[in-house]
Amino acid sequence: MKRFGRFIAKNRILVLIVAVFLLIPSFYGYVTTGINYDLLSYLPKELDSTKAQDVLTDEFDAGAVGFLVIDGMDDKHLNKAVEEISDIKGVEKVDWIGKYVEDTIPREMIPEKIRDQVYNGDSTLLLVKFSGEQASKSTQYAIGKINRTFRKQAFLSGTASVLNDTKDLSEQETPTYVIIAVVLSIIVLSLTMRSTIIPIIFLLSIGFSIAYNLGSNVFLGEISYVTKSLAAVLQLAVTMDYSIFLLHRYEEELGVTDDKIEAMSEAIKKTVGSIFGSSLTTIAGFLALCSMKITLGRDIGLVMAKGVFLGIIVTVTLLPALILIFDKIIHRFSHKTVLPEFDKVANLVTNKYKLFIAIFLIAFIPAIYGQRNVKLYYDLTLSIPQDLPSIVSLNKLKDTFDMRTTHMIVLKDNIPYYKSKEMIDRIEKVKGINSVMAYDKFVGPAVPDNFISDDIKDVFKKGGHQMIVANSKYKSGSDEENAQIDSINKIIKEYDKNAMIGGEGALTKDLIEISDVDFKNVNFVSILAVFAIILIVFKSISLPAILVMAIELAIFINMGVPYYTGTVIPFVASIVIGCIQLGATVDYAILMTTRFREEIRNGYDKFEAMRITVKGSAKSIVTSALTFFAATVGVGIIASMELIKSLCIMMARGALISMGVILFILPSLLLVLEKVISFTTLHWREKPDYLKKYKDKFKKSDIPA
Repeated sequence: MKRFGRFIAKNRILVLIVAVFLLIPSFYGYVTTGINYDLLSYLPKELDSTKAQDVLTDEFDAGAVGFLVIDGMDDKHLNKAVEEISDIKGVEKVDWIGKYVEDTIPREMIPEKIRDQVYNGDSTLLLVKFSGEQASKSTQYAIGKINRTFRKQAFLSGTASVLNDTKDLSEQETPTYVIIAVVLSIIVLSLTMRSTIIPIIFLLSIGFSIAYNLGSNVFLGEISYVTKSLAAVLQLAVTMDYSIFLLHRYEEELGVTDDKIEAMSEAIKKTVGSIFGSSLTTIAGFLALCSMKITLGRDIGLVMAKGVFLGIIVTVTLLPALILIFDKIIHRFSHKTVLPEFDKVANLVTNKYKLFIAIFLIAFIPAIYGQRNVKLYYDLTLSIPQDLPSIVSLNKLKDTFDMRTTHMIVLKDNIPYYKSKEMIDRIEKVKGINSVMAYDKFVGPAVPDNFISDDIKDVFKKGGHQMIVANSKYKSGSDEENAQIDSINKIIKEYDKNAMIGGEGALTKDLIEISDVDFKNVNFVSILAVFAIILIVFKSISLPAILVMAIELAIFINMGVPYYTGTVIPFVASIVIGCIQLGATVDYAILMTTRFREEIRNGYDKFEAMRITVKGSAKSIVTSALTFFAATVGVGIIASMELIKSLCIMMARGALISMGVILFILPSLLLVLEKVISFTTLHWREKPDYLKKYKDKFKKSDIPA
């Protein structure tokens, strides 16, 4: 590894050239990577709701539909509007009773309930079917074209329309997220580092690793908009430690030799092992998300684990090159830091450790209670501003036609008329259902089947299936709607055991049920993985439990805050925050514990060892935590998308809470349990023989940062 370090240091210009050259394929990969804005598409494919969506898409061209309310048009102008919309690229068909009336069924023969579903005053409801899926480019183009063409006279709602607004908002705000994260990180690093230039060098280096990460996502095919929005900010936050550690190691080596090449070679050699070991817990935390049944977790987990790994590679290759190239200017702009020496903190936690143990035990009660009772929302329409066109249109649909969500029921088409009529009548009586549209209901006993045009038949019957559309006044994700879906599902299974319910409401219901399981599974996997890594690193049975317990307290406090502030958070946050906070901040605990072990091995009693530990570790922990906080809090403040806002605010708050727990609670636990740790940890008080042999070569800075 020394030879590798010397190669990087001597060939720093070549390293920089190669790094810049690699930006070209990275940029190509970034622009060609697909972005998925439909979180419901990450549900498992074996669910009835997702199977129903496949049938709706493949056979009825109804996988992506929109409800279009048009005001102030008579039938003549409506027919013209329907033709104009039908000609838009990406639109498969526009269904409206009025286009069939003149040639087939007199309007007075249309059942009153059907008329009321289509007409209300001067408002008319049209069903727009798109040729692509909800989040496809063709569908998003068609939605934009419809909105621009009819402007204030038409209101297009539906999941596809919401996704279109989400896409536009995400593309508009994501660059701002990165800018605000960079600016705030520079401010924090400038105040906590001894050079004004080094923060810029750090961020330039991390910028390269972020570009490589985003570019290499092309091999995944597509990523979610959540991942795209957070990847850069989160990668910056969790990999900054590695840059700080390399610099500190380099500066320490300069105290031994004046040869900068030799100093950097040694720094790279001694940094590689430390940051690889330190990164394992972070990578494990992200990879734990891959255990989710909702594959959004795998999306975030793989991208971020890859980002951490690339961050390590860049830290030991490009960053050393940049530091050597700009060495003179880095030292020219040196200044004092604003961080104190932390003597008072060291004395406080050592002298008052019993108080902090009491706080630790007591804090678990409100933290766990709050975490278990925090309210979640699953309605995707709540994650974007309420003044966007899709939300305004949704409210228009609700106010005019008393519709909030639509259930698309798929079942076989050979059910006898009398049974089908019985089933439809029962569905109509389900609480919260305000209208049902079905072939048998539309035709009625007075109209012969051969009197109906093929166009109308194709709307409701195709490929051996029939589709029933049930409109609900409840919003998706609500307890009332979920109970309603259960009732409908029970009814339709009596007539066709393979019947399925699709649509936003059914998909969201499955999302709720699966996310509850995912939350438990992900937490278990992440804790188990981090526990195993700490066990291997320290060769201890007790330390993994102590360190994980400390971080879990910080996570419980973070997750419990929304309950006590009356804040409703998105379901995604409840699942992923624990993994991210555990993986990203358990390093603080490892740093503290490693230093404590070293001072114990140096012969100090546990109290003096802890004073030295806190004083020596606090600056690194505070710098890292404040950088994590700065990189995420700004995004949380400015983000318009509630999902991104909630995730970033919770990550920022989690960094500070973890910092507080590690600085004040963990030292108390280590002091109280030191005898237990000594008994259950291999070589706790004495270095093993293979380390004693190289005693003079090991320094305190050989600690994971």
